Amino acid sequence: MVKYQELWNEENTNIRERYDLAMERILEIPSEERVAEPYRSYFNQMAAFTAQIEELARLQLREDLDGFTLEELQQLNHKLYADILPEHYAESYADPVYAVRMLGADLGPLLSAFYAQFRAAIVFAYECRLTDITILCETLIEIYNMFEDGEPQARAVRDVLYWFFSDYTDVTLTYRIREQLDPGLSFAKDIIMESDLNDLRYLYRFGEYISDSELQIASYLNSLPEETIEKMASTYTEGYRKGFEVMGRDLSKKKTVSIRYELGFERMIRAAIRQFEEMGLEVILYRAAVWSVTMSPNRKIGYHGTSANMQFDYDHRYDQAIYLDKAFKERKLAVLRTAYENCKKQATEYAGPAVVETFGEDGFEPVNKPEAYALSEKQEELQIAYSNEAMPVVNQYIPGDETSFTIIAFPVPAIGKDFAEIFHETIRINTLDYEEYKKIQQNLVDVLDQAEYVTVTGNAGAGNETQMKIFLHTLTDQAKQTNFENCVADVNIPVGEVFTSPVLAGTEGLLHVSQVYIGDFQFKNFRMEFKDGKITNYSCDNFSDPEEGKKLIRQQILKNHDTLPMGEFAIGTNTTAYAVAQKYGIMDKFPILIAEKTGPHFAVGDTCYSWSEDSAVYNPDGKEIIARDNEISLLRKEDVSKAYFGCHTDITIPYSELGDITAVCRDGRKLPLIQNGRFVVAGTEKLNEELDG
Repeated sequence: MVKYQELWNEENTNIRERYDLAMERILEIPSEERVAEPYRSYFNQMAAFTAQIEELARLQLREDLDGFTLEELQQLNHKLYADILPEHYAESYADPVYAVRMLGADLGPLLSAFYAQFRAAIVFAYECRLTDITILCETLIEIYNMFEDGEPQARAVRDVLYWFFSDYTDVTLTYRIREQLDPGLSFAKDIIMESDLNDLRYLYRFGEYISDSELQIASYLNSLPEETIEKMASTYTEGYRKGFEVMGRDLSKKKTVSIRYELGFERMIRAAIRQFEEMGLEVILYRAAVWSVTMSPNRKIGYHGTSANMQFDYDHRYDQAIYLDKAFKERKLAVLRTAYENCKKQATEYAGPAVVETFGEDGFEPVNKPEAYALSEKQEELQIAYSNEAMPVVNQYIPGDETSFTIIAFPVPAIGKDFAEIFHETIRINTLDYEEYKKIQQNLVDVLDQAEYVTVTGNAGAGNETQMKIFLHTLTDQAKQTNFENCVADVNIPVGEVFTSPVLAGTEGLLHVSQVYIGDFQFKNFRMEFKDGKITNYSCDNFSDPEEGKKLIRQQILKNHDTLPMGEFAIGTNTTAYAVAQKYGIMDKFPILIAEKTGPHFAVGDTCYSWSEDSAVYNPDGKEIIARDNEISLLRKEDVSKAYFGCHTDITIPYSELGDITAVCRDGRKLPLIQNGRFVVAGTEKLNEELDG
């Protein structure tokens, strides 16, 4: 910890007087009666939480936490997060419903949102970032002062919060860019590399909520032989290296790689760090964002623990509604440009992310609360505009055609009593024979390359109503060109798909799945309709009110766009993964990373080649994959803001719900690839063994 603290010594010294004054003032609040109820209780609660933060910061600065027992660390962790745990949430000011009931419809949502943001001080205390704690505390004092003379107008409180988030964007966003690129910010890496990982106290040094899941997975990994850990890590790191090789990109020009993962996997991550170092890459580990300004509403990007309460996360995902307007959007873009310019050298050296996902948790079923903030239609447009304008800035400093990535997934104990068996089966899935699948999938590609379009139908007997027609690009030289990428185990682990970017014109039909797991959400009776490759309608049965289901799809899949194009059509070939899912009854638990390999899938949003369409990509047989664009991505040549959406979401039809997949040639010939859910192309028979078994 001493090494990391040294990074902040000068800044903490400079801010210390302001920090001490703010703390002293807030800790006086409970002894005062200057603010009337019901608001006094809110500020007393805020002061009590601030006192916890002050104590925590002092313990961390003195390194006293190193002497705590495991039980003491668990008690501290629970105390810090107790207020938002599901059993207490309904009586917490973090819950917008409770805040509105206690503080009123006008001020309740504002004060709840600020309380939710204030909780980020836990992280800042662990990382010894006194500046971040200070600006939160000074804003709390400013708001408290407004209530000393009676109840202020909600507009006045909103203005304070607006200027707080706006004025400090140059602090919050600038740091966010730096921590994603600067290996010198080594807080998490130091913990992983220097701790005794058999002593589970190390998990409590990160400052995240630690549940039984993190403790169980860390203990389980500690029980595995070193050979298994090395195999898990090498599959992941070698997949990353192969990604550069397959895409024809020069990894030797890069110096850093970022790792994103969920806490508990430190033993594997330690092995991966060493393996990346052998490749000449220094690892960057950055936390999932905690500032509202830098959060993604739909996912956590960076290392993190299990959510203390997913409903809390869901309730506050759009708190930016308080401050998101055109002026804020322009300010954030200006700060983004400056931040990348300041990190220009590190950005050039950055190779891209290596991601470890987890699966096994029950699907989250959110409650939509009218008391929680939602973006207005105008704010949704501004959010999309910011994304469209930010992407060229990022691509300027980190060109997409010079980087790569890899993603791998493992189960967590919440998957059930068969966790150990499923974990070992997942290792087997992740390490299937690269060369064997390459040959099998080439047989599929050879048939698909004869087609003008492909049809996909659901299994009517299983209640699947899918009827899709997908048009393909025209190959002008079949000896040298192909439409489908033969995707084995590199950027997307495990092996098992061939994919393309469809032609939008003529691509149409209904995509239907009885249930599909996308991100943290399980969608029930999911339906999506397409016309000329664009979404025209959608629904699900997650809520009794159909409009609530449409709203969930719009937010989580369309990312608040009115429509999205089909960016990818693929055929998954990993029947081994499918068989494991059937054996253990975990198909609904699989992350999209594995689920997409267990049947045909369709991605909405950008193509698989976004921001690098002009870079030639070749299959192992030497043919160039020409289907890197569609009619939307080609708009980059006229107006780049119209070409990309900043999202790419896969939706899979499992084999059990699949009918036929047929390649239809220009001369009318129909070449079946899958019939009644079974592969029929010569050379693909082995794929049926797992299905029939």
